[in-house]
Amino acid sequence: MREAQWKRTTKETDIEISLSLDGGKADIHTGIGFFDHMLDAFATHGGFGLSVKAKGDLQVDCHHTIEDTGIVLGRAFSQALGDKGGIARFGSFYVPMDEALAFAAVDISGRPFLVFDASFPEEKVGEYDSCMTEEFFRAFAFHAGMTLHTKILYGKNTHHMVEALYKAVAHALRLAVARAKDGQVLSTKGSLE
Repeated sequence: MREAQWKRTTKETDIEISLSLDGGKADIHTGIGFFDHMLDAFATHGGFGLSVKAKGDLQVDCHHTIEDTGIVLGRAFSQALGDKGGIARFGSFYVPMDEALAFAAVDISGRPFLVFDASFPEEKVGEYDSCMTEEFFRAFAFHAGMTLHTKILYGKNTHHMVEALYKAVAHALRLAVARAKDGQVLSTKGSLE
């Protein structure tokens, strides 16, 4: 079973995530409406079962809640993937959303890295700070142990741009975690670490 549960509690946040790479329902509660919408889109378009219960110091701002959710989600992905054997490993995807176009490419390599090429015309979407998109994907990629490249090619509406990016990452991951026929680790080294 490619499932994981991860919990992290600090003075700033209390986050619990359950993840199934092979599907299930999405049940997202972070206290940040647009972020809930993005995680729901991420789960739906990735084909993941995802439960997120997050409480954070939203009286400060959304930073800690969003970044720490990325950390916990990344750790859950890493745990669910185990030794990373039997997966396609690579995935890439373009997502258009109205006037916006986003791209994501992922290598579930065990070598964490993020390339984030995007800027947003609006600072906020609801209570979600647009700059937190990069922080979320950095935390997620580094704690999942994956190389992730993201790019907004163009767009004018920040909501569309951010949403297209979450969906592009989800589809790229859906391809990367797909089961390979032989069940072997896809590496000339024989290991993804």
